[in-house]
Amino acid sequence: MKKIKANLVKRSNLVFVIGGDGFMLQTLKKNKNKSNLFYGINSGNYGFLMNKFSGKNIIKNLSRAKMIKISPLEMKINSKKKARKYLAINEVSILRQSRQASSISIKNGSRFVIKKLISDGVLISTPAGSTAYNMSVYGPILSLNSKKISIAPISAFRPRRWKGKVVSDKSKIIIKNLNSKKRPISAVADNIEVRNAKIINIKVNHKIKFNLLYDSNRSLQKKIKLEQLKRETN
Repeated sequence: MKKIKANLVKRSNLVFVIGGDGFMLQTLKKNKNKSNLFYGINSGNYGFLMNKFSGKNIIKNLSRAKMIKISPLEMKINSKKKARKYLAINEVSILRQSRQASSISIKNGSRFVIKKLISDGVLISTPAGSTAYNMSVYGPILSLNSKKISIAPISAFRPRRWKGKVVSDKSKIIIKNLNSKKRPISAVADNIEVRNAKIINIKVNHKIKFNLLYDSNRSLQKKIKLEQLKRETN
């Protein structure tokens, strides 16, 4: 670390994040109002958002690292007291809270995406998060520069064949619980859960930009592209 600091003394806004994807998400949110550069070093399991550590090449990797900017989703839930807002870098998950499936409607602005969806829930995912939980529920993998977000059902029961939808990242998604007394739902922004949600508003907060650094040979764009190719060949 001494060697790294000596070579990067001019980059005082550089933040090393050593851990896994969860710790990276947590660190980004804590620094949402700062213009830092974040370089992740994986010491967790999968580490999709992280770089692989190389003691011999760390200085060279940092000097050649490519920066990408990502914006998070903003989830707003109205309660009796006030509106609460939460950020989600990967996805917002709407999940059934009891043994019964959720019954929800989904709008994009004033237009219905679907008037009634009975399912275990639904995911609203960013391009950066489209290879996480979204991919596990067979949602589409989005390129970082696609300017899209994904709406993917979780175990859709009615309509059984509904596969979700890809919409513009300028969309304003409104999810309403159609039967909150009998079929309660939770809204989860990455790992922050709000129970008994009734109306959830979701949009991309373009005012917030997170600056992530990736090794040139393993950029986030390349990782996403590899996942796309794997899906096409499976």
